[in-house]
Amino acid sequence: MAILNPERAEIHQILNKAKRIAVVGLSDNPERTSYQISERMQQEGYTIIPVNPNVDEVLGEKAVASLADIEGHVDIVDIFRRSEFLPALAEEFDAIDADVFWAQSGISDETAYDFLKERGHTVIMDRCIMVEYLLSGKG
Repeated sequence: MAILNPERAEIHQILNKAKRIAVVGLSDNPERTSYQISERMQQEGYTIIPVNPNVDEVLGEKAVASLADIEGHVDIVDIFRRSEFLPALAEEFDAIDADVFWAQSGISDETAYDFLKERGHTVIMDRCIMVEYLLSGKG
């Protein structure tokens, strides 16, 4: 099926409710988009959980190697990995029962989308979480 994101009003409700964001592919390089967006979301009050097996810590938060290594509930899994990684990440996401699977701008995959929607998950693809946050009037 074609990828259909929630209406903007629903996306804004998701961002208003969310507290913990696991960021897959979060770099410890301040020049990278993943770092800059995560830093801003952290400044706006969200708890950021770096998911990257190649770093120990990002933005003062201990990094984990995979979604399965996260303790506690995750509201949003925000993905900064290439589209080809989405099907495997969708399976990891399904196993941890987080609330929202979010793939950043330019990142989408119909196989991953269909897998998640068939299991009743909320899926957002090819949208920047910071842009949506700013459009919600909060930033």
